[in-house]
Amino acid sequence: MYFTDRGIEELEKRRGQEEVTFEWLAEQLRTFVDLNPDFEIPVERLATWLARLDDEDEDDE
Repeated sequence: MYFTDRGIEELEKRRGQEEVTFEWLAEQLRTFVDLNPDFEIPVERLATWLARLDDEDEDDE
């Protein structure tokens, strides 16, 4: 188990039944980066990964 799994498990436990839009998620990520600028690159990578999940061309590179 990775250290981050604890946060993911808490997120799932506390908010697992909620439905959110990607617009809402993007705003929360922006707010998080504004408050925690050291995490800009990891958040950018996560956002890019989520945006490209269904992009089959990405697997070929």
